[in-house]
Amino acid sequence: MPTIQKKRYLVLDALRGFALLGIILANFPEFSLWTFADPGTYSDQDMVTRACQYFFIDGKFYTLFSILFGIGFSIQLENAGQKTGTFYRRMAVLFAIGLLHLLFLWSGDILMLYAAMGMLLPLFRRLSTRGLLTAAGIFLVLPVISDALFPHLADPLEAGYMSLSDRYGITEVGFAAWLRDADSYGDLNRFLRMGAVERMWEFVSSHRYFKVLGLFLLGYCIVRHRVYADLDSHRGMLRKGLTLGLAVGLPVSALYTWSSMTGGSTVLRDVFYLFSVYPMGLAYAAGFCLLFERRPEAAAWRVFSATGRMACTNYLGQSVFGILLFYGIGLGWGAGVDLLLTEVIALGVYVLQVLFSRFWLERFRFGPVEWVWRMLTYGQRLPLWRDRA
Repeated sequence: MPTIQKKRYLVLDALRGFALLGIILANFPEFSLWTFADPGTYSDQDMVTRACQYFFIDGKFYTLFSILFGIGFSIQLENAGQKTGTFYRRMAVLFAIGLLHLLFLWSGDILMLYAAMGMLLPLFRRLSTRGLLTAAGIFLVLPVISDALFPHLADPLEAGYMSLSDRYGITEVGFAAWLRDADSYGDLNRFLRMGAVERMWEFVSSHRYFKVLGLFLLGYCIVRHRVYADLDSHRGMLRKGLTLGLAVGLPVSALYTWSSMTGGSTVLRDVFYLFSVYPMGLAYAAGFCLLFERRPEAAAWRVFSATGRMACTNYLGQSVFGILLFYGIGLGWGAGVDLLLTEVIALGVYVLQVLFSRFWLERFRFGPVEWVWRMLTYGQRLPLWRDRA
């Protein structure tokens, strides 16, 4: 039986909302098709914006988003006790939501992988905190080792999506313009079918499954210590996390930015990623929590928290906005917008999501996708409207 009202932690909701801001800034260059343009057409402004994106955004907010999903899943798992059936149903429903997103909206879905890795969390319940941290460290380092030892692991999947590209006439030269020129959903769906196979290749070639599971285990450690429930008692740890994360992450982020923009060794880039993205993502989280602890009544937290309470709805909504703004079945702005303007548009969309989230939650208990997710998990209809006084 689901509980309609459960204690929520404002700092977690606000952090999710903050992470969604970074997610849209990271993803919209793909929606705008700028990422797929000929690098020879990039302006100096594009290159500066891209460098800032690599330095401050790329991977950092994905790290934060993943840890937060790991925290949420771990809280649900701990609440379930020995009765994990509901937890597995919840993961199965999220997997289905992610699969539908992948096949019918955007090839860059992450929810499906989150659900798959979430299903593995019960295997780690008996580990001590030290054991969880050790396992997390191993999984986060494994991509570097795997790339060094098995550089061609994902080649079969690459051949698969290249075959589909040839079949549908999606050439490398016309890749950036395909979605802009597609004037029917049928054309878009052909691209998405190819993109779904490409996404599997990306998961394997970047070893995303190891990364997500490692970050989920870090989230599990945070739940074990209930850091979010008593920030004041953990202030010292948060300060150390902020200081160490920036001390390591900032200089290595400069190297990661240089490596990503100039090419070079994949293994070396993996090392820079490891020592820049994760420390910076954790520093962002620690710094956010310290600011929250200092002024918990600040209005900014309410702004972020409304968006974060509807994290799945807003994550999927960003895909809908991307399609309507940049693809041919919408306004068709794709492949014609520079990177800086793309990010300005992304900020505008995020502001709209903040306004919509606040409007919605003043009237309803859950976001629309969260409501459907809960009902499918529990197999019963749940009230959506808030009680009227």
